[in-house]
Amino acid sequence: MLEEVLPDYAGVVSRDRAKMYRSLGRLQWRRAHLKRDFQALADSEDKQVKRLGHDLLRPTRELFRLWARCRDGTQSRAGPPRRLGPIRREVEGLLLRGVFSGNPRLRGMCEELWQHRDWLWTFAEFEGVEPTNNAAERALRHAVLWRKGSGGTDSHRGSRFVERVLSIREACRQQGRNLLEYLVRCCQARLESKGSPALLPKACSHLEVA
Repeated sequence: MLEEVLPDYAGVVSRDRAKMYRSLGRLQWRRAHLKRDFQALADSEDKQVKRLGHDLLRPTRELFRLWARCRDGTQSRAGPPRRLGPIRREVEGLLLRGVFSGNPRLRGMCEELWQHRDWLWTFAEFEGVEPTNNAAERALRHAVLWRKGSGGTDSHRGSRFVERVLSIREACRQQGRNLLEYLVRCCQARLESKGSPALLPKACSHLEVA
């Protein structure tokens, strides 16, 4: 199903750890989700789980501090890959500690993260990829507010229309394109029995899935 929606997609997909997305190739697992998972460990009553949770939160917070400096311009993007080395080694060492802990509360999650550890750091290799899905959540905000104000739709056809128009609206916004102009071109193409004008930029290399 995903391959049909995103045929031959060769970019980076920013997503949580849902297994259905692994077939798409290169992923960036969302660090904000992982931070919540680590916090859940730190809140555990099990002392072993609690300790590892706190230990994993420490480098995670350092990662977010480093990335915040990149976002506000006080740190160049060329710097993080070098400075991430110690953070990455610390996190991966802690994950191995969880794998061999013998604690079922830790072993499953840590083993999954260890086996796919490269997906935790994809953002350091590719320009435009971030460790969180903040951009995707911002993109959904307009749709959420529309649904809240309108009450949604009453039919399958209406739902398909709304989801497509809102997707087009957001794609145009991100690309700085005029929404009405694009829709007019679509209508003209339909009347002339031509293919719809391209919506995605040719150089699209990063996809965030909310």
